[in-house]
Amino acid sequence: MSPQYQQFADAGDLPRLAAELRARTLVIDIEPLVAAWDGVQDALDQGIDTVLDLVADTPGVQAVCFSTNSARRPSALKAVPGVEVIYLVSARKPLVIAPYRRLPTPGVVVGDQVMTDGLLARRLGYSFLHYRPPEPGPVGPRVLDTAGQLARPLIFRH
Repeated sequence: MSPQYQQFADAGDLPRLAAELRARTLVIDIEPLVAAWDGVQDALDQGIDTVLDLVADTPGVQAVCFSTNSARRPSALKAVPGVEVIYLVSARKPLVIAPYRRLPTPGVVVGDQVMTDGLLARRLGYSFLHYRPPEPGPVGPRVLDTAGQLARPLIFRH
């Protein structure tokens, strides 16, 4: 699989897109796909379970790595038979890539920011599924999104 870039807005499309890319690893950013930027602990825990339920039966997926640059932690991680589930807190994306190196390839990074999640995907040689939620987020992520859209053609050439 050669690394690709694709946008999507419906979280329900994630299993199909991952299957089309033949992903063995999914690296999933927390905000906003799993939980809102300002969400409470219960929302984070429920969001993780929802995403795991969504992708658990995706053919070929062997690892799901939730990754966030924040200090948020889940209360627990649900076990998924046949799938390694990990959670990286304060991940320092896209600078630190060592924790992802042992995960099976090919991989896909799923996130909302080209400048963090997209660059991480590029550095790992993974495809990038750019989550563009229908509702705009807080001002900070919107500004970063605008900068990412300007940089995207340089990062992901077709």
